[in-house]
Amino acid sequence: MGLTKSEIFTDPQNQIALFAKVFGHPARVAILEHLFKMNACICGDLVEEIGLAQPTISQHLKELKNLGLIKGSVEGTSVCYCIHAENWLKMKHIMMDFLNQDIPKADCC
Repeated sequence: MGLTKSEIFTDPQNQIALFAKVFGHPARVAILEHLFKMNACICGDLVEEIGLAQPTISQHLKELKNLGLIKGSVEGTSVCYCIHAENWLKMKHIMMDFLNQDIPKADCC
């Protein structure tokens, strides 16, 4: 598989691609939905709620955290997660700017 050559693309283009990738798995979407629904830090119930194995949930949480959409804090032997509000708003702004583009009124194809 070839390299993506991400350096030839703009920062917004690379960010949009990363957001699309993280939303490209239904487990990550389900995790985000659960975190929004609970509106609190969630420690251990994601495995029961989502229905996937702990290592799988951990990997998806890692992807969401690496992108900055969630944050975690250590409480005893658990890590509790919640939506990173500031980064979520930044992501929404970037994605809405992209998605709100109007289609030109030109004949195509």
